[in-house]
Amino acid sequence: MHNGGWAFVLAASGFVVFALWLAVSRYGKITLGKEGEQPEFRTVSWVAMMFSAGMGIGLMFFGVNEPLSHFIDPPPGTDPADAAAAMQTAMSTTLFHWTLHPWAIYAVVGLAIAYSTFRRGRRQLISAVFIPLIGSKHANGWVGRVIDILVIFATLFGSAASLGIGALQIGSGLTELGWMGKVGTGLLVAVIAVLTVAFIASAVSGVAKGIQWLSNINMVLALILALFVFVAGPTVLILDLLPTSIGAYIGDLPQLAARTEAGGGENVADWLASWTVFYWAWWISWTPFVGMFIARISRGRTIRQFIGGVILVPSTVSLVWFAVFGGAAMKLQQLGRLGGEETPEGKLFGVLQQYPIASVMSVLVMVLVGIFFVSGADAASVVMGTLSQRGSIDPTRPVVIFWGVVTGAVAAVMLLVGGGGADALTGLQNITILAAAPFTLVMVCLCVSLMRDLRKDPLIVRGERGEEAVGMAVIAGHEQYAGDFEFRIGPGEPGNGTGEAPADTGTGGTGGVSKEPTGEK
Repeated sequence: MHNGGWAFVLAASGFVVFALWLAVSRYGKITLGKEGEQPEFRTVSWVAMMFSAGMGIGLMFFGVNEPLSHFIDPPPGTDPADAAAAMQTAMSTTLFHWTLHPWAIYAVVGLAIAYSTFRRGRRQLISAVFIPLIGSKHANGWVGRVIDILVIFATLFGSAASLGIGALQIGSGLTELGWMGKVGTGLLVAVIAVLTVAFIASAVSGVAKGIQWLSNINMVLALILALFVFVAGPTVLILDLLPTSIGAYIGDLPQLAARTEAGGGENVADWLASWTVFYWAWWISWTPFVGMFIARISRGRTIRQFIGGVILVPSTVSLVWFAVFGGAAMKLQQLGRLGGEETPEGKLFGVLQQYPIASVMSVLVMVLVGIFFVSGADAASVVMGTLSQRGSIDPTRPVVIFWGVVTGAVAAVMLLVGGGGADALTGLQNITILAAAPFTLVMVCLCVSLMRDLRKDPLIVRGERGEEAVGMAVIAGHEQYAGDFEFRIGPGEPGNGTGEAPADTGTGGTGGVSKEPTGEK
């Protein structure tokens, strides 16, 4: 972490710039599919599915924990003068970790896969995206197989870690409700088993039925939970935090994006390893499956729509989510009303205990965590099935079931090895980072390969030829008719496929120039 932190910092910001540039450039109008093809899913369902798969369970886990942690212990190099300044610093740091940067990382991979699959007609594999860079022979040979195997392993460990986190949070909820005195390893393994069966059942039902249905339910339940905390909590403070957090984030962004160990010594190094560098490595470890999944559900959208949806919409939802839950937690902490919850998974329940109908809301949280995981792991098992079947968009049920069982088994084994404690998940996260760190370099190469593909896109090539033809016609018109000319479109001469008229006649094919008394047009 310490030796490679600079690479994660540079790469993450580079992906943000690259993705936003593609959205506003001439490439933004390219359709991820055939020309005129309509999106497969409605926009609301599309946003709900990619959000649930991308970081839904993470928002439940860190929604209270991260802003509260930065509020109590501000990041090194910051020195908030009072509680209000500490809140701004906590929110800007949290938004830095959960908005533009992670979703740009997802967008880069998802866009490359969607373009390669639906526009170029290749198999839905990350290795297929590299055809413009390494050629079909290597992409379809052993090099491509190595890439896809690494993708499977990263997806497997990333999903298993998420399943373990979900199990711990559900176990913490059972303790808070008084249903269990102490959550042991056996109960956590049972929770994992139930969730595994649930997401396998969802996965074999297909994307259109399973994931879309679960994601839509989760959006409604998450909205209910957020509205409850918004109304029962410090409503005015939460509303104030929305514009304040945006301003603090924009103002602090250069410092946040450039923060490395060189800026503050050992304290900064340890903090980065625990937060920023860890997050970037963690998001990159999830890019294979999240990117492939959002590519799978984004057919028919333009590159501009894709990037706008994948980056801006979830970032806005994250802003609101952290303002609601982080604002409520920081206010309670300021008033001295929060108890001694020390675990990240228990802090959300600690906040809910300060408001009415805490038991009902705690049950809702456990249901949300369960469904968030089911929808995310559902997507992961489908993606691993796709990869193991060499790019099949609809992998067979036995293969999907196999990867679902393996995911649950890996999470259970890690919890058993760690005795059900946090050390097991920490170890699992570190393994995931080690398995996925090479994807930083893979993603940089993927960007290069995508640009080679986009430059040769038929829409771009037609536009370039059209600009060239018009430019040549304007020059010819000025040379031959002293600026007194107009364009006419007509059939080209036989054998002239481009439709270009001979320069010395001024008549005929596309872009032809003719003498007219009406002046230049």
